[in-house]
Amino acid sequence: MSTEILIIDDNVDIRNIINDLIIDAGYKTRLAANYNQALNEIDKKLPDVAIIDVKLDKGDNDGLELLSHIKTKDKNIPVIIITGHANVEMAIKALKAGAFEFIEKPFNQERLLNFVNRAVENINLKNKNKEFESKLFYSYELVGVSDNIKDIKDQINKISVSESRIFINGPTGSGKELIARKIHKESKRQKGPFIILNGALLDIKKYELELFGEEKANGSITYGALEKSSKGTLLIDEISEIPLDTQSKILRVLIDQKFKRINGNHDINVDVRIICSSSKDIKKEIENGNFREDLYHRLNVFEVNIDPLKNRVSDIPLLVEYFSEKISTNYNLKKFIIDTNNNYLLNYDWPGNVRELRNLIERIAILSPDSDDKISNIIKESLKTPDIKNVSSENSLSIPLKEARENFEKEYLTTQLKKFNGNISKTADFIGMERSALHRKLKGLGIKELN
Repeated sequence: MSTEILIIDDNVDIRNIINDLIIDAGYKTRLAANYNQALNEIDKKLPDVAIIDVKLDKGDNDGLELLSHIKTKDKNIPVIIITGHANVEMAIKALKAGAFEFIEKPFNQERLLNFVNRAVENINLKNKNKEFESKLFYSYELVGVSDNIKDIKDQINKISVSESRIFINGPTGSGKELIARKIHKESKRQKGPFIILNGALLDIKKYELELFGEEKANGSITYGALEKSSKGTLLIDEISEIPLDTQSKILRVLIDQKFKRINGNHDINVDVRIICSSSKDIKKEIENGNFREDLYHRLNVFEVNIDPLKNRVSDIPLLVEYFSEKISTNYNLKKFIIDTNNNYLLNYDWPGNVRELRNLIERIAILSPDSDDKISNIIKESLKTPDIKNVSSENSLSIPLKEARENFEKEYLTTQLKKFNGNISKTADFIGMERSALHRKLKGLGIKELN
């Protein structure tokens, strides 16, 4: 096993007993005899599990301080607290602080080993869940045949090999995070962490804490996103929402390649690739005084722009097929087929973009409709779209035949053009018209060709 247990106890005999017990069980160990040694070992490398004596050389509850220190770095690490001065109050305090288990000295060795085995199982399960979630997200591809998606895929191939900063523009739900993840996955930092800091979700008072971390008076450290993403990639999502004061500090980090934690005295060097994204028009934000122009130029070495889904209708059929297959496979649900030429799907504005489409497909998968009509009804109700057939029929009955025919042709040809991303040749081939005849028909109906 590669699992590593950190043993912290100032009593050399007890420390050695625990060490032998853990090694015999097949685990690796590290040892610390006092508070400072323990702090150094924790800061050097986080253990998989920690066994900590409450009372060390620093004070009566310095073991609990170490527990708190570990939890600020990674709340998922199981910590077993041992003590020769146990009472109910201390046990409650330890468990409230996040201790995995609490055991008194002299302890039963088999019982302690049982605690350790359970702690290892716990952390392994959490790691497997993280890995599954990561694979699930990474399994999604940037799907589409629109010119916009083709350009983005080409950009990803080119910019992933560099270390340059990237600015991704696009509406909410369009796939900005997916693009950032793909860049990270294709880069030389792929084995490092991928950390997300969402500027729109943070409390205005916590931006700097989340970015830079903090050093507290008791010696404990809270690590910020910059340190957590070391040797990896940091995505600052919705960076336009970050206050101007914090923006100036980010700029300073980019210039100096170092920063100080809040209340810290020592510089920390930065080794991270920064990708930023925004759903707002960042240039307008600059004009309105909400975003620093010098920061924008520092961040915007490469710019990636993703269009809203309504502007790349040709991608919708592919996305529907892709999500249908992925969702049914990942969640072990009954396979289902959705008509990718459904008018409701092709004519909807998709204010929530690709995220909204994916949520719709997931809803259909969960409801498991057993007919095409039921699927169509779910789509219609979910999108709050009027019945196109019925509306067209009602209107047609109150107007002359020529006008009704023109209205139908206009609606039909507009839908087909959207489906083929404005490609005249593909549209003409599909509907069975000559390309030149289609041009004339579009001009006669007043339909503008899509670019």
